[in-house]
This record gives sequence, structure tokens and C-alpha cells, in this order.
Amino acid sequence: MQPPKPFRSHEAQLELLISRGMHVDDTDAAIATLRRVSYYRLSGYWFPLRVFDRASGRSLDRFQEGSTFETVVNLYDFDSRLRTAVFDELSTVELTVRAYLGHELGGIDPLIHLSSTKLGPFARQIPNGKKDTRHDIWLDKYRSTIRRSREDFVAHHRNRYGGDLPVWAAVEVLDWGGLSHLYSMSPRAVQNRISDRVNLTSPQFGSWLKSLNIVRNYCAHHSRMFNRVYDIKPKINDDHRLRPVRRAGNRAFGQLTLIQYLHHEYGLSDGTRIPLVLGSFPHNELVPFTRTGAPEDWRDLPLWRIPV
Repeated sequence: MQPPKPFRSHEAQLELLISRGMHVDDTDAAIATLRRVSYYRLSGYWFPLRVFDRASGRSLDRFQEGSTFETVVNLYDFDSRLRTAVFDELSTVELTVRAYLGHELGGIDPLIHLSSTKLGPFARQIPNGKKDTRHDIWLDKYRSTIRRSREDFVAHHRNRYGGDLPVWAAVEVLDWGGLSHLYSMSPRAVQNRISDRVNLTSPQFGSWLKSLNIVRNYCAHHSRMFNRVYDIKPKINDDHRLRPVRRAGNRAFGQLTLIQYLHHEYGLSDGTRIPLVLGSFPHNELVPFTRTGAPEDWRDLPLWRIPV
């Protein structure tokens, strides 16, 4: 076990970067940046600028020739714009999925979400290492959410109906993860009706919900997005518009393509916001745009064309 790294002032942090080969044009501006964006957070954006040692398979503590602090800040600012756009575009997708799921489940039973016997078989499975069913685990989290909620409609149902929200209201208090789990526990007929709306199979749509939940969490926690390998590789259908990301679905461009596809299939927007942000990528010699997983001709792909 190594001892914790020593504390360094902002000035010392910048001196360390310079000693490792990073060029800084304006030291005052660089220090101001380190004050508003932590050294640790920025490190994810200068990591690809470090010299890679093929013999050891490790990145060394020195920067490639031509590395500048300005490039790091430009990459950080680009990623910030991307997070904002993605979060907003995902929000409309999330609201749409809530509406469809609440409506389809409500047509079976207004309180179906409280009964594992009325849901699909997945709800009654017991995960490895657990004692409770998937529905029991989900229900504990759901009830905890209800208890903490300060929404007026929750208080209304608590006072007038004893606290049991019908499923079309219950979906409005779930986070994306809770929504995804409720979909996976739904009867297959419900899953199929929802996934058919966007020309996916129910397993494919379920994998998309899980993937995009991770993307949304990265956005919400201000995490780096553009050059990340994501945890889940979503199942892709045979739609020709998705072929370019079939092999790289767990890269940023693959995840963003899912959002573009859903916006198109649901008719949520003209699908230009994320392409416009990608087009603002700060091109430089050391960190190419292809780090996003996008092909060179991405602007010409059907889901990514911006109308003239």
C-alpha cells in the first residue's frame, strides 16, 4: 500500500504539469481553471496526451510533444457541452418510456407493480446471493422512494387512497434504474408492445434501457463521456441505420446513436442537437475525434445528417 499523494497548491499542480512536458500559454488563466475545475477531474482529459510505453503497456508520467493546457480545457469544455445535450435528449426519452410503461401496465391492473404474481416471471426470480425475489428488492426501493417523496400527487394519493399509487403515477417517482427494472419485470406482452413501438425486440429494448441508464448517470455526475468505453454493449437490431455501431456499441458514438434512433422512432425531435455538439469537437493533433468511436463519415449517416 502506498501512502496518499501529497497535497499540492494550484500553483504547484501547474508546475508539476509543466515539468512533465505540458505547454502552458497563460499561467494565470490555467490556475484560474484549476480553481474552478479540480486537477483530478481534468486529469481524465490530459490522460490521452501522456506518452504511452509499449514495452510496459502503461502511460508514463510525461506528456507527448505538442501537449497544451489549452487542448485539455477545450476537450473538457466540449465534453461539458456534450453532457448537457445528452442529458436533455435523454430526459425526453425517459418521459416517453414512463408514459408507455405506465399506460400498458395500468391497462392490466392499476396496482400491478405491487404484485409479483401479476408481473412477468423475471419478477419472481431470486438473484444469485440474494434471499429475496427481484420484485421484493425493487419494491423495497420503490417504497423507500415513496416515503421520501415530497411530490404533491404522492401526498394526494397517500391522504385519499391510502398511499397506493396506480402504476401510471408510480412510474413518475421512479429513477431510470427503477423504470428499467420495472420494464424487465413486466409481462412479456407488455414488453413487446413497448419495444415494438421502436422496432426492437423486448430483450433489445431492455438492454438499451440499461445502457442509457449508465449514460444518464455519467451525465448527472458530470463524468467524462466522449472517449469512454461504456460498461454495457447494447443489443443492436438489423436496422441499417445502426450497422455502423454494431461493433462499437459500447463507445460514446454507439451510445449516442441509440439516443438519435429513439428520438427518430418516437418522433421526439429533429435529432440535430447532439450532432451539432459533436461537430464542435476541438480538433487537435493528439486526441482525434475517432476517440468517440465515430467513423470518419459520421455526418453522412442517416441518423446523424443535419437538414440543410
